[in-house]
Amino acid sequence: MTDERSAPGAGSVLVVGGGISGLTAALEAAEVGHDVFLVERNPYLGGRVAQLNQYFPKLCPPSCGLEINFKRIKNNRRIRVFPMTEVKQVSGSAGNYQVTLETAPRFVNNNCTACDACVEACPEERVNAFNFGLDTTKAIYKPHEHAFPMKYVIDADACSKCGKCVEACKYDAIELDMAAQTRTVEVASVVWATGWNPYDYTRLENLKPESSKAIITNMMMERLASPGGPTGGKILRPGDNKEPESFAFVQCAGSRDENHLEYCSYICCMASLKQITYIREQYPEAKVTVFYIDLRTPGKYEKFRDKFKEDENVHFVKGKVADIVANDDGSVTVIAENAVTGEKVSETVDLAVLATGMEPAAKSVAAAHGLTVDDNGFIITDAGRGMIAAGCAKKAADVVTSAQNATAAALKAIQASRR
Repeated sequence: MTDERSAPGAGSVLVVGGGISGLTAALEAAEVGHDVFLVERNPYLGGRVAQLNQYFPKLCPPSCGLEINFKRIKNNRRIRVFPMTEVKQVSGSAGNYQVTLETAPRFVNNNCTACDACVEACPEERVNAFNFGLDTTKAIYKPHEHAFPMKYVIDADACSKCGKCVEACKYDAIELDMAAQTRTVEVASVVWATGWNPYDYTRLENLKPESSKAIITNMMMERLASPGGPTGGKILRPGDNKEPESFAFVQCAGSRDENHLEYCSYICCMASLKQITYIREQYPEAKVTVFYIDLRTPGKYEKFRDKFKEDENVHFVKGKVADIVANDDGSVTVIAENAVTGEKVSETVDLAVLATGMEPAAKSVAAAHGLTVDDNGFIITDAGRGMIAAGCAKKAADVVTSAQNATAAALKAIQASRR
């Protein structure tokens, strides 16, 4: 492990998290003259947006917005990017923080051209977390097709260090003895743009998510529909690759529930409606049932919701799902009570999609870094201390809202740095 110290100058800003909020905050601060350290725990920038097939409001692919920001990041000498890096310690006070960062070894250096020769030579495999376990990659892999930086990485837990990738690489890009690095950066303020994690759907015991491969999450659905996903964009049932003829969306799967997430995650209803558009593009006649408590499609999204009410093959049932039963033919039966009629509803479908909510990613580490959080684990901005929350670290939000409040976070960070 090696150590270094970095202090680019007074008024510098640390941005923790390289998703859409972190990218926005870093660029806004740098483009008005502040030095920025941008750290991201993953080997790529882009966060959850990179895992989406499309996002609101224009149903753009993630590359649409991310590639522009990546180019701006690359061309801005005030921004120093540290992938595979986490905050280990924060000390000091507003205007004068010392932050210890630890960067995990990538085992691949900047000579990498992403030629794929190493992947062809690698004999080891790993579960692909980017695709939520729906496929595998080799132990040395490219994080995803639009990854930035476009550089391979080795999963240390999956790699046997057999050396075959080293032999295959003609650019001397692989260093199996690469060590972790620690560095201390001196900054005036910190923007926490740590994003969110999908709620752990295996905890939803009544929905029996582990009983059938026909039960997936909304983020798995994004990966199935994505051209860069495990099926090349074709929505197929995991396990047997059946083309589904019927779907069920289970809203508030773990949300608005005192046993799981007490709050509404804001985006789940819109995400499910968006995913019905994916289904309609591939399966025009598929039957879709949406089980919901309330359909929350605020403001400009009301018209988007209304068009689905005109689709005779889309059926909305107001009622919380009590059970999902796996069937021998690979299908599942979704059981709920219709809150309007009082009738018990049983719907057998080829694929059930659980609309799991957002859980703040910094929830478990906030206290260690001296951050204040609300009852749900979202970070509360303390502008006086120069600790600023942005995006889904602050509240559950869609992409546009996250980018907007990241701009506000950058302004607060700059103001804090001038005290």
